[in-house]
Amino acid sequence: MADPITKSTRKRILFIVNPISGTRGKESILHIINNTIDNETFEPEILFTRKKGDALQIISEKIAEGFKYFVAVGGDGTVNEVGSAIINTDCVMGIIPLGSGNGLARHLRIPLDAAKAIQVINKLRVESIDYGLVNGLPFFCTCGVGFDAHIGYRFAKEKGRGFFNYVKVALTDFIRYKPKKYKVKIDGTQKMKVKAFLITCANASQYGNNAYIAPNADIQDGLLDIAIMSPINLLQAPAIGAMLFTRTINKSTVLQTGKAQKVVIKRKREDVVHFDGEPIIMDRKIRITVVNKGLRIIVP
Repeated sequence: MADPITKSTRKRILFIVNPISGTRGKESILHIINNTIDNETFEPEILFTRKKGDALQIISEKIAEGFKYFVAVGGDGTVNEVGSAIINTDCVMGIIPLGSGNGLARHLRIPLDAAKAIQVINKLRVESIDYGLVNGLPFFCTCGVGFDAHIGYRFAKEKGRGFFNYVKVALTDFIRYKPKKYKVKIDGTQKMKVKAFLITCANASQYGNNAYIAPNADIQDGLLDIAIMSPINLLQAPAIGAMLFTRTINKSTVLQTGKAQKVVIKRKREDVVHFDGEPIIMDRKIRITVVNKGLRIIVP
């Protein structure tokens, strides 16, 4: 007769739930987790965050208690917090994508259905993926400057969440947005001056919502995909938008692309930068680098 399952033989796993991410309510997530998680493999615990930054503190305490597995239950902001807390350790992150964009989950093909995402966790297939640093802050999908950063900043001030509210803000601001001038240095050698609508450094292939800014990005190659979009007008915008969602934006004549380990962007003054959908004001000089396979994550 086999020995009974005890706490000491099970893996301690913490589900960190952001109750305000995305547009879907989180009332049912406790029930879904408790009824879907493999209790023979895992000893689960669930905690809700109350404010930005909570996940970092929670994980620090739980690592000291012996936890090794941490699941981000929310959107890309929650994923960023959880991932940032365990980079360069032997801890492992899982994702239950309940946000608005779910960029990293979509890139990794983690199901958007919570129960199916937990079944992926149950199989416990772990791989190591790259992550980026923008002025020292980790990101896992994309970071950049320009129109997308501006819209992220504006969207963060809106009461409504979700993709359609994001599109509404983008359409409202598109006409009055002025492309900016940048100095860009790639891998310390290639230098250029550009006037750009946006500049994106992509670890994963998309922003979220299947909007692919870097369709060929490889999250394990130790490189960032660089996308520099020239100024575009109102007539060009619908075609550019369509190319983002059909994974063909890299074929557009308005986009310069490349790969790099390090990118330095200089602009005239401090301004907004986005990373994993989160807007933040940064200095005029932005240093972006990649760390090869620095995060362990559960994948399908």
